[in-house]
Amino acid sequence: MTAFEALYSALAPPLLGYLRALTRDTSVADDVLQDTFLQMHRARHTFRRGYPVKPWAYAIARNVFLMHRRARGRRERREMLAEEALPESPVRAADAEIIDRETLLRGVALVGRERCEELLLHHVAGLSFREIAGVLGISEGAAKVRAHRAMAELKRVLGGGRS
Repeated sequence: MTAFEALYSALAPPLLGYLRALTRDTSVADDVLQDTFLQMHRARHTFRRGYPVKPWAYAIARNVFLMHRRARGRRERREMLAEEALPESPVRAADAEIIDRETLLRGVALVGRERCEELLLHHVAGLSFREIAGVLGISEGAAKVRAHRAMAELKRVLGGGRS
């Protein structure tokens, strides 16, 4: 239990930052973080001694996020079908919440999280490209190329580069 608490103390803050960047919702990120540590506990037998813990933990966090996103998509489709059966509501939906974000996160929102995941893992989570390759199941070179392309796209979208 002491070892798991130490692992949680060391990994929770950076994983939470990564998940907040992916979800763009603090409460969802908190839920996904808790599910991540639950999955880490369940999958502890898959960790290989002598290998770094961070890529393993980030891979689990990414998979938990993807499962959450798929489940949310299915739920939203069911709700949409149910909503279509209801009469139109006279009350307008609340405006989208506007939050002041760092330039990187604003650009990621414009470009798309999937296209910027390598940048998030490198610049927000602080993983090396070798670790990113392990998390995403790609080569180190592919992680570098994807990060470079995402950075170029971010610069273009944010007005810092020409296309």
